[in-house]
Amino acid sequence: MSAPTTVVAQSGAATVDRATPEDFLRVLDLGRDGLHAVLDAAADVKARPEVWRGRHAGGTVVCLFDKPSTRTRVSTAVAAHRLGLLPVLVSREDSQLSRGETIEDTGRVLSAYADAIVIRTHAHETLSRLAGAASVPVVNALSDDHHPCQALADALTLREHFGRLAGLRVAYVGDAYSNICHSLIEVAVMTGMRLTIAAPAAYHPDPAVLAGARAAGGEGTVTVVEDPAEALRDAHAVYPEIWVPMDKEHLRAEREADLRRYRVGDAEMALAGPDAVLLHCLPAYRGREVSAQVLDGPRSVVWQQAANRLPTAQAVLHLLLAGSYT
Repeated sequence: MSAPTTVVAQSGAATVDRATPEDFLRVLDLGRDGLHAVLDAAADVKARPEVWRGRHAGGTVVCLFDKPSTRTRVSTAVAAHRLGLLPVLVSREDSQLSRGETIEDTGRVLSAYADAIVIRTHAHETLSRLAGAASVPVVNALSDDHHPCQALADALTLREHFGRLAGLRVAYVGDAYSNICHSLIEVAVMTGMRLTIAAPAAYHPDPAVLAGARAAGGEGTVTVVEDPAEALRDAHAVYPEIWVPMDKEHLRAEREADLRRYRVGDAEMALAGPDAVLLHCLPAYRGREVSAQVLDGPRSVVWQQAANRLPTAQAVLHLLLAGSYT
């Protein structure tokens, strides 16, 4: 077993910058103050939904989705609608991308029709190329490397439940070389959370993401271990990751064998704090990474977490289109 590794982001390394980003490709794009401002805006969306309706009436958002989706697709479309925007849903098969048109050419064309582009794709490089060519804001609705929209919903859920983020101990259990974990790392360092990741050595997070989190500044810490009990002990929140992502079905047998030790059930939740809650990005596979008793039990905030995809999506779209956090 390898020794634990820890990333500590010092608060003195960060600068206060309320400038809004041109695109939202990863959590770090927001900056520390911007992240808190987006969470504040999402909370206000929930508290005063009528104030936010129609703020961008007459606009259009193109939602370009290369991957299957439930929560991201629907929350983005509904968020756009509530802001007064027309959501136009496009798949790769529906577009000339399926015939070899470049993502740069697609971005230039869509910029002539839409006020923003939301894309769910595979390689993170595709996002960067699209953002470089587009003249309108681009939102990462999921790439292989990052899932920032999910991380915002995670953070909002924890803040609602505990009244704070700073100092919360979060245990992430399972495959950590994942978009969910990478975005959670960035949230943790900028909000002061104490994130402990338990994963087999071959499933540790991307070192480049850890280095980027360190450079970004913030008061949070990220510790990577192999023993799940070490991560779970006294945690405020437990976050199991699915064992077999949608693009790794061909590795099912291998991954299930590697990750079986990281299942979260009643015994694992008992290691966490007495008030610990369960998070899950969904879709969940009961009996694999999490038991049905825990997922559907009283300690689960998973459905609140899923619901929070909507107000956070509204907050992000407003931020990028208005160039303002309010």
